[in-house]
Amino acid sequence: MAQQNINIGSAANDGTGDPLRTAFDKINDNFTEIYGATTEANDILEDSTPQLGGDLDVNGRRITSARSNEDIILLPNGTGGVVASGIRLAGTTISSDDSSSININEGLILDGTASVSGAATLSSTLGVTGATTLSSTLAVSGASTLTTTNIDNITIQDSNITSTSNADINITPGGTGSVVAAGVRVKGTTLSADDSSSININEGLIVDGTAAISGATTLTGAVTASSTLAVSGTTTLTTTNIDNITIQDGNISSSSNADINITPGGTGSTVIGSGISIKGTTITSADSSTININEGVNVDGTITVQGTTNTADIAATGNVTVAGSITTGTFAVGDLNIIADGTITSDTNGDIVIDPAGTGNIYLTGPIVATGTQTTTGQLNVDNLRLDGNVLSATSGAITLTPADGNNVTIGGTNTNLTAGEANFTLMEATTVRANFISSDTSNADIDITTQGTGVVKIEDTQLTLTGSFLPAIHTFVATDAVTITEHAGRTLLLGEVGGNAAVTLTLPAATGTGAVYKFIVSVTNTSNYKIQVADATDTIDGIMMYLDEDGTAVSAFPTVAASDTITLNGGTQGGIVGDYLELIDIATNQYHVRGVMRVAAGANPATPFTAAVS
Repeated sequence: MAQQNINIGSAANDGTGDPLRTAFDKINDNFTEIYGATTEANDILEDSTPQLGGDLDVNGRRITSARSNEDIILLPNGTGGVVASGIRLAGTTISSDDSSSININEGLILDGTASVSGAATLSSTLGVTGATTLSSTLAVSGASTLTTTNIDNITIQDSNITSTSNADINITPGGTGSVVAAGVRVKGTTLSADDSSSININEGLIVDGTAAISGATTLTGAVTASSTLAVSGTTTLTTTNIDNITIQDGNISSSSNADINITPGGTGSTVIGSGISIKGTTITSADSSTININEGVNVDGTITVQGTTNTADIAATGNVTVAGSITTGTFAVGDLNIIADGTITSDTNGDIVIDPAGTGNIYLTGPIVATGTQTTTGQLNVDNLRLDGNVLSATSGAITLTPADGNNVTIGGTNTNLTAGEANFTLMEATTVRANFISSDTSNADIDITTQGTGVVKIEDTQLTLTGSFLPAIHTFVATDAVTITEHAGRTLLLGEVGGNAAVTLTLPAATGTGAVYKFIVSVTNTSNYKIQVADATDTIDGIMMYLDEDGTAVSAFPTVAASDTITLNGGTQGGIVGDYLELIDIATNQYHVRGVMRVAAGANPATPFTAAVS
């Protein structure tokens, strides 16, 4: 029960406090709580000098808790301890105040871990149910009986000594001492017998490392060596299994389908029967000049014979390479027969193919007599004449085609340079070249004469007569370009810049007196200038250009000056509107002639188009 307080009111006789009966009822309840709760609480009546602190009851020689199951806490101030007849308690430490040791004269039960940092002397039985940690020496003067004992990572139970998982157990004697186990002495890496001349191993023995046996060894059972077995003495074995190799009587065999490899060290050879030496892929004779094979030999690969070979029948499924001579009657290779009289025949209708390797040639000396159709693949050389694919050429000199009298040389397909005497040539079955004319055999077909690169078609020292019309080609300039004699001479050249009125500069070829004519016509007005200039400062332009001023329909003429090399058409005062015309002729070295007719639209006055702008 919680303590009950009496309400005495705010002032005397103000009527706000507990009634007298209620107040004494609370007093009775409080005394009942003190005197009637437990026997221990009633014992306070028997103590003439009780010391009460909270729920504690001091009764005679006992200090008890007035409340069931509650702790009694002795808490000294500061660094002080609790001393009970020479035993000092300070925090979790128990020490002696009056002697060097604490005597426990009864049995001691430790449910937790016992940690002993000093020397411990046990004169009787020590029973430990939990783990025991000894950080110093444990001295036992009497007999000790331990059941299961764990020392660090070592467990001793019954007659077994074990370690934790995968941990080694090391037994290390002092100084030069040895470890002796029932007559077997272990010292360093040496195992010896203390009581007999030999050590008996009655079970199987597995040696993972090298076994070096210096004395006689008798093996009555199976021996498995996973590493090197070194035997310095004589070894007598009956049936011996080494990995997949079995040695029995005079036989060496392997497991099913396994190879047997004999590999000598370094440059050594494998010698069989003191007569056959095998080194790498070479078999030689160690005791004679020949190797005799008294049975049939099947060779699935290539046989290379460098010396003289005497054989009966040879059946070869692969290649046969012979470095020496073969003397035979008829030598048959598949369907091919080589007869001693120099004849090569085939047993079937198959071809006979002679194919030298790489860039090798086939040389046939003496006259060649061929009957039937001959097919040659690749290049064919006959004296200075070469036939390669569909090209007939001469390695030196000219090619002369001479038909029999009264006959023609007929060439089908496209052809170039033909020299005709009095003979007739039929070209492409459509064009005829005769002694004095070229004609087309096909109605309405064109005849094209073209050159390669900068080459020209020349007609020299004669008169050219055109009985039909002459149609010059048209070329349109829309951007800066170089004028060439091959592409532009004799053509109608249109100044047709379109899109944005960009400046267009046209550079003439160097003047050399070729007579080439370059005729320009404005097809699109360009107010950002059409400019025609010579190739370099050594060339000039001579001539005159006429201008029609559309304001008064007056005509002006502008001649060149000595240094004129550039013509500018600006679409205004210098001409260059649609329909304007000018012509340049290569008349001499470093000299062009010009003539032209321009118009100037209303609102502008004509100005000379000539300048000296080329440096």
